[in-house]
This record gives sequence, C-alpha cells and structure tokens, in this order.
Amino acid sequence: MLDFVVAGLSANSVPYFEGLELQRAVHRTVVSGQRPNTVLLLEHPAVYTAGKRTQPEDRPTDGTPVVDVDRGGRITWHGPGQLIGYPILRLPEPLDVVGYVRLLEDILIDALADFGIDGRRVPGRSGVWVGPAGAEDKIAAIGIRVADGVTMHGFALNCNNSLEPYDRIVACGIVDAGVTTMSQVLGRDVSTEDVVDSITTHFRSRLAVSA
Repeated sequence: MLDFVVAGLSANSVPYFEGLELQRAVHRTVVSGQRPNTVLLLEHPAVYTAGKRTQPEDRPTDGTPVVDVDRGGRITWHGPGQLIGYPILRLPEPLDVVGYVRLLEDILIDALADFGIDGRRVPGRSGVWVGPAGAEDKIAAIGIRVADGVTMHGFALNCNNSLEPYDRIVACGIVDAGVTTMSQVLGRDVSTEDVVDSITTHFRSRLAVSA
C-alpha cells in the first residue's frame, strides 16, 4: 500500500520546519509499522537548505539564512512554484540507496514526459536534467536520508518558480550548469497543482514494478 498526502500547495505552502516535523512524525509511524509507505507532496515558502556535503563556498555571501539539514547532497533552494516530494518509504533489504535515487529520477523523468519534456540523467550527477549534452540545465534536485531502513527528504521539481534565488548560491555544488523550470522549457505556465497527478501515477506504477 502507498499513501499520498498533499500537505499544502500555493497559498497553503508549508513552512520548512513544519514540513520537517511532519516528515519525522510520518517516518516514526512507518518505521514502527503503524502507517504504510507515504509520499508527502507540498510547497515551501522560500528557504535555502544545506545538505551534509555543502561546502563554505556554496553558501550565500550576503548573510541570507540557510537551514542545515541531515539529508545528502549540498545546498539548494526551495520556494513557491516548486513541487517538493518527501517519500517516506521502507526500502527492501539489502538497502540500495543509489538504486532508490535512480527510482526517484525515473519517476520524475516519467512525469516530465507527460508534459512533453525530455528529462534525463547526466552521468555522475544526481537529479533530472534537460537540454543538449554538455549544456544541460537542472530541472529537479534530489537529496535523501535513510534511517532505520526508511527514507526521508526526497526531490524538488521546478514547475513555475523564480530562478533568481539560485543566483546567491552554488546550487547542489555545481558551477558549470544552469537551472530551469517546466514553465520555462514549455513556454507556458505549469503549476505545482498541474503536476501532482502525474507524480502520484508514476510513483504507483514504478513502486509496483520494483516491489
């Protein structure tokens, strides 16, 4: 069984620390067996978060606050127009964390394809990318944590968010690639609400295949 919770989108966006507490609460119940695997979908008000591999040079130099978190990866931005997914899933034994990241990438690539966007992987880099080889832009970021065999954190898919906040950081520690959104790629507005059904559909199908 797989449960989905749309915790808050657009005007009902969820402050980052509230989202983190919600993740932790759901994680505890999935670990204990009181709740099935659950995917939280939401938006956050604007916030920078820094994963465990963030370097000093990645951070803003203008004093902008950054929240240090226990996920993998480096610094990124979350904010309005970006769909956040926090899958709280029990992974099968033996744990294959890289395989799980690839699964999230597959789900995002499938969802982008529903909108006519050719998302793909870039060797040696996590997340989903668009554009010609050697000039790719990142459209979705992934950063996870696994505790007691159950995942936390997850993905951020750029739908119709501003790209200006990325100018203050070295997003995901990558200096030689850009960032884009679904709306920018398509030349029309695509909201987070527009994407939820595709994400849930492909989570269900991919997890049924991998079960």
